[in-house]
Amino acid sequence: MKVVILAGGYGTRISEESAVRPKPLVEIGGHPILWHIMKIYSAHGLNDFVICCGYKGNLIKQYFRDYILARADVTFDLHDNAMHTHRNGVEPWRVTLVDTGEKTMTGGRIKRVRQYLGDETFCLTYGDGVSDINIGELIDFHRSSSALVTVSAVRQPGRFGALSLEQGADRVAGFREKSNDDGGFINGGYFVVEPEAIDYIAGDATSWEREPLEALAGEGRLAAYRHRGFWQNMDTLRDKHLLQDHWENGNAQWKIW
Repeated sequence: MKVVILAGGYGTRISEESAVRPKPLVEIGGHPILWHIMKIYSAHGLNDFVICCGYKGNLIKQYFRDYILARADVTFDLHDNAMHTHRNGVEPWRVTLVDTGEKTMTGGRIKRVRQYLGDETFCLTYGDGVSDINIGELIDFHRSSSALVTVSAVRQPGRFGALSLEQGADRVAGFREKSNDDGGFINGGYFVVEPEAIDYIAGDATSWEREPLEALAGEGRLAAYRHRGFWQNMDTLRDKHLLQDHWENGNAQWKIW
């Protein structure tokens, strides 16, 4: 199963860092948060990634190029203009990096990578949130739900898409932007998506969290997997420091590898 990661936004709320690098490359414990997210999926056996680049996407491409070189024994044949890698300590990842445009919205980015996904179910998440979510259970739940999309519902106050969930139900009754004084479950990312759901995306200007998810919720085709464990996004510099403290104190609950 492929994993799509949305990594093209401007990251304006953490501009102290994103002014010089895309937010997914902001480091926690010496590694970009993008690396942490990929390690979470890899721990559950998912190693085929499609990364939606945009703002400063060239730096993400450079990161993966250098990541291989830094962890491998390499022979450079200058005469034949060739490079051969030998032993390496990298993960068994296949990474497809796609330029989906700087100003493209989240839904538009998903639509732009449609050609790389085939006709199979895929995972989808944002490039700034970590969790100890059980990806295998999430996928099994999705497959048993008959929904087109399953979203991970987590509890966290703040500025996120709120989910209206009926007691004991696994269908989302409504999807809307969350106000700061809301309670209840929010959109935690970590989706499982059927390719037919991409048809709900009109184009580059479509936000995944708006018309597509709202329409799917209205049709009863958006399921919710309740995750009551650890979840934390990196929306601000304060969030980054919080995650860094978790890592340094040996309390990085998302480190399941």
